Amino acid sequence: MAPKVLVSDALSETAVEIFRDRGIEVDYRPALGRDREALAAAVADCDGLAIRSASKVTARLLAAAPRLRVIGRAGIGVDNVDVAEATRRGVIVMNTPFGNSITTAEHALAMMFAIARQIPEADASTRAGRWEKNRFMGVELFNKTLGVIGCGNIGSIVAARALGLHMKVLAYDPFLSEERATALGVARVELDELLARSDFITLHVPLTDKTRNILSAGALARTRRGVRIVNCARGGLIDEAALAAALASGQVAAAALDVFEVEPATDNPLFTLPNVVCTPHLGAATTEAQENVALQIAEQMADYLLTGAVQNALNMPSVTAEEAKVMGPWLRLAGYLGAFVGQATEEPVRAINLLCDGVVAEMNVAALAAAAIAGVMRATNPDVNMVSAPVVARDRGILLSTTRQEKAGVFDGYLKLTVVTDRLERSIAGTVFSDGKPRFIQIKGINIDAEIGRHMLYTTNADVPGIIGVLGTTMGRNGVNIANFTLGRTAPGEDAIALLYLDAPVPAKVLAELAATGLFRQIRPLEFEVA
Repeated sequence: MAPKVLVSDALSETAVEIFRDRGIEVDYRPALGRDREALAAAVADCDGLAIRSASKVTARLLAAAPRLRVIGRAGIGVDNVDVAEATRRGVIVMNTPFGNSITTAEHALAMMFAIARQIPEADASTRAGRWEKNRFMGVELFNKTLGVIGCGNIGSIVAARALGLHMKVLAYDPFLSEERATALGVARVELDELLARSDFITLHVPLTDKTRNILSAGALARTRRGVRIVNCARGGLIDEAALAAALASGQVAAAALDVFEVEPATDNPLFTLPNVVCTPHLGAATTEAQENVALQIAEQMADYLLTGAVQNALNMPSVTAEEAKVMGPWLRLAGYLGAFVGQATEEPVRAINLLCDGVVAEMNVAALAAAAIAGVMRATNPDVNMVSAPVVARDRGILLSTTRQEKAGVFDGYLKLTVVTDRLERSIAGTVFSDGKPRFIQIKGINIDAEIGRHMLYTTNADVPGIIGVLGTTMGRNGVNIANFTLGRTAPGEDAIALLYLDAPVPAKVLAELAATGLFRQIRPLEFEVA
């Protein structure tokens, strides 16, 4: 029986024909995504679901779709998909990570021009019959300084276009190397320097715990007075109340927003301010971009349903079905190693190496490396997947390498991930036991045997008496249950580590209590997407 795909949001006829031409049955119902009950009923007998942003793929919807094998998002963001639940149910989630880049970059530039010359307000005034030529005094972009927060795929395109306008470009991006910055023609700076020097600021980062309100009240106060700000990335990157106050005071001369903390944005204090330009999340809204991502997702889904090939999957590596049977646990391990390093490392990463030992050296090393790199990069960019992560890393000038070696230890095979920053080198190793469960076996050269859990706590300290007691009593006093507790040290009285597997995330209060003891060099809560 031919696979069946439900298209519940609008895709072009050309994209729909890709499915049909390859022998896939298509149920094309582009308005279905806004009716949750009807969508759940329609997807029940489908192998694939092609969506944009209107369809919400919830745990309830997935439960109603026992045949579903793949979800294809024509676009980048998958906020409307419960990826964790899809993974648990064995459903692949694909996106099109680079199809909207130029379109979004061009929209950011258009917004920059709009606030530089007050175009929307001048248009409204002229249409109202007022010829207020002297009222709308603008500024040139020529020779101004543009601060780009996030110089990845989209940010680097904006930077290149801005350089073509003869602007000076500063870039703040923890993953941007000096070599990559030089190649782009931008100056790599810290955030405070960017804020202080920029005439215009544009944001191109994902929304994470680290980037939320990156332009806070405090950050806005540190900007050059009269700065103009553009956000076509994600709502929540700017404290909107603080921005409104800064606009009213003149600290910020103007702002242009395509994204908002709450969307759809139908009532926002910024809407009433004359020096603000707002658009309804149009970053990807061009004919070319919408067509490109529609065609791309149709090809990807058809390839998977007919041949098993996987491209641009957020929860599945690009490996064949045969490889996946053997490599599954090792791929999960590689991701855990990367996630550990990514969460434990605050400095910009300059190099990533994955060593594959013994039986692992005969596997698809590229896929293992991609899983590890994705784990590292997701700490700051949750939108990357195992296909896009190596590209994103290289765009930031990170040196990527893999090493194969014959069996060199007690294990039949193991993986060792090493990252290098300007200040340090950090490594972690792991293996897969006969029960198929990944384990951490070495951190910082210290041998351990640690089960991997969803919520963990990593600490480093001098090897002195009382550490176990402090950790245990602090957790117990705050109602945090310890599922497993692993210790290791280099030698008596020297460096020591602890890795706790917990039943729940560590509250900030507990972290503060541990830090107040003065016993720990590093205290790092960790989260892993454990299958």
